[in-house]
Amino acid sequence: MSADKDTSYVLITPARNEEAHIEKTIHSVAEQTVLPQRWVIVSDGSTDRTDEIIQTYALNHNFIRYIASNNATGRSFGSKVRAFNLGCTLLKDIPYDFIGNLDADVSFDPHYYKNILEKFQNNSRLGIAGGWVCEQQNGIFSPRYGSTVASVPGSIMLFRKKCFLSINGYVPLPMGGEDSVAEIMARMHGWENQSFPELKVYHHRKTGTGNASIYLARYRQGVVEYNMGTHPFFLISKVIRRVNEKPYIVGNLLRLAGFAISYIKRENRQVPENVVHFVRQEQMKRLRYYLKSIRVDRKAKSRLQGQTIDHD
Repeated sequence: MSADKDTSYVLITPARNEEAHIEKTIHSVAEQTVLPQRWVIVSDGSTDRTDEIIQTYALNHNFIRYIASNNATGRSFGSKVRAFNLGCTLLKDIPYDFIGNLDADVSFDPHYYKNILEKFQNNSRLGIAGGWVCEQQNGIFSPRYGSTVASVPGSIMLFRKKCFLSINGYVPLPMGGEDSVAEIMARMHGWENQSFPELKVYHHRKTGTGNASIYLARYRQGVVEYNMGTHPFFLISKVIRRVNEKPYIVGNLLRLAGFAISYIKRENRQVPENVVHFVRQEQMKRLRYYLKSIRVDRKAKSRLQGQTIDHD
């Protein structure tokens, strides 16, 4: 990879009470074969040893910057975006080509960012890129359910700077979904989003392990779908396709409930109306393609069943 072309990147990590995992993330970044120009780690109101850990490593690595927010309200999606934006204030004095959000509970190999930068160099329209998130299941790291090459996990999003500026960064949403909105707006501006399965990222925090948190997460996902402007028909098809995702029927019903309640109450969406229009155009196009593929498959199977096979 060229040493002087589109290789400079910066990272921002909002971190709240991440003492259990943040050192894994710090070691992963510090061991990169292509280091970031700067890495701003924002302690978002941490009450454990997170601040102490960040400050210790910042003393030994000149590319790490520590900053603390005054968040006293706890972990939330809106506060994460505010912490990210606070981190951006420490980037104004340096040039860079790419800017990334990196969660404080992941790890990856030393060539990870070198490989991601090469993906950008190979595709000038690539606006957002990332690896393939794996989570522990029965003691083994496996790809996260629902992963797709057309979408980048929010925990490891790396933006081309031109793309990031064209969408004006993240939109703070109270119930989350800022990552999805960023991808939608990137597509609106002609950029591509892509995850690369060969570039593994290991997620160490166990999310949604308790029943209550799983159910709450599914309900929240329905609210997020509404806030992003998801078409009702598309959501129904999505729920059908994800029938095997835990906690199965109850989880999918809660997702629908979150959407339906927000829809009935006509909650105000935080995303612009042109984004909603674009989302629905995309979704209905995908839904028509999906239904067409089902019809084609059925016709093909019908023709095969109607054929007679001669035996010698």
